[in-house]
Amino acid sequence: MPIRAPVASLLALAASQPMPHWDDALLRRYDKSGPRYTSYPTALAFHERFTPDDTAQALERSNQRGRPLSLYVHVPFCRKICFYCACNKIATKDTSLAEPYLSRLDREMVLAARHLDTSRPVKQLHWGGGTPTFLSLSQMSDLIDRLDARFGLSDDPERDYAIEIDPREADVFTLRHLQSLGFNRLSLGVQDLSPQVQKAINRHQPRVLTETLMDEAHRLGFRSLNLDLIYGLPFQTERSFADTLAQVIELNPARLSVFNYAHMPERFKPQRRIKEDDLPGAEEKLAILRTTIEMLTAAGYVHIGMDHFAKPDDSLTIAQANGTLQRNFQGYSSHAQCDLIGLGVSAISRIDDVYAQNPTSLGDYEAALDEGRLATVKGVRLNKDDLIRADVIERLMCDMRLDLNAIGQRWNIEATDYFAGALDTLRTAEQDGLITWQGATLVATPMGRLLIRHLAMAFDAYLPGHTGARYSRIV
Repeated sequence: MPIRAPVASLLALAASQPMPHWDDALLRRYDKSGPRYTSYPTALAFHERFTPDDTAQALERSNQRGRPLSLYVHVPFCRKICFYCACNKIATKDTSLAEPYLSRLDREMVLAARHLDTSRPVKQLHWGGGTPTFLSLSQMSDLIDRLDARFGLSDDPERDYAIEIDPREADVFTLRHLQSLGFNRLSLGVQDLSPQVQKAINRHQPRVLTETLMDEAHRLGFRSLNLDLIYGLPFQTERSFADTLAQVIELNPARLSVFNYAHMPERFKPQRRIKEDDLPGAEEKLAILRTTIEMLTAAGYVHIGMDHFAKPDDSLTIAQANGTLQRNFQGYSSHAQCDLIGLGVSAISRIDDVYAQNPTSLGDYEAALDEGRLATVKGVRLNKDDLIRADVIERLMCDMRLDLNAIGQRWNIEATDYFAGALDTLRTAEQDGLITWQGATLVATPMGRLLIRHLAMAFDAYLPGHTGARYSRIV
């Protein structure tokens, strides 16, 4: 594929600032499967002995701490299925089918709010899916009104109210409406701008669709725009993805998420439409990853960690510098210390010291609410060791370093002794140049940052029992 002049110049700039100590052989050696640690313990530790009553009790306990609230709403509908997708979704073009779902969401809100002190501010709101912009404008208004009636939404300028948008199903009127509803951050799905790749994944999306929305969003003053890309899709090459990156850099989003495609056709039926022979090989994927990091770094983005990049003045970058960055089920977040209430099919809550998950089946979700009970189908209550390890893993994943003295003071433990086994496990990583020590602080090197999931796995007490689990690959 020929490279246009702007792409070539960006590649040249990136090559002049190569990532230090890049080692393909080392990355291949460590490129195993492992958790993404959007929670600890991971969802594999959730069990069905955890009941709706346990969720209700956690909601009531959370009032004592009075932490702000974060609300996640799962909208599972999509008009068209993308072949790479591993999300919980329902394919339909009939927006009227959303009405009974919105009614169930309201029932869930009512049941949850009964146990909550709703004077607590809602600092974070996130609509994900599926495709939240599948909803009509009036349905979006209705959902916001219900959320406000049950929980009391915020007009604080520092609130973080985000929605995931499919540029194929939104226009400038959609953005104006979302702004009037209080959203101040947008995440647009792009994945790849190559027509050949788009055809292979059943997602025809010319650049102009994304560009028009971004121009309007900037004009309207949305605080932060995120674009989602995926590497490892069929027919992608280092050169073709560099072309996509060059165009994305021109669009100038505040944040970028560049996800590694996990091909699991035995688990996700749409992926069976993707031919494995069309996927880039391991060496090509590493080349794509390296070019991505080099081009985005040269363009002024900070590599937050894993698959997230942000401008230096973005709230994610500032939170990481301040040590307040957090991981949750939507990835990295700048709003720490919130109780997260998940609403909708498959949604997961993190309230006080529990995780609680709703059914992944729409029928089971509806049946639970029709019976007048919270839809929790499984979950887990964290013990003290879970809480300590969750803190350690989150700080390592967010800060790219781990201050054992701070951990010891926070939890009243001798951290070096407590984690002797984990630290012993990490000796090989230290010998391979993935970590260094600065006093009692473990610091991930540039290569270690790419393998941060592997470093976090050393602190996971559940992992040895999950040997048969299917996780995505680390790189």
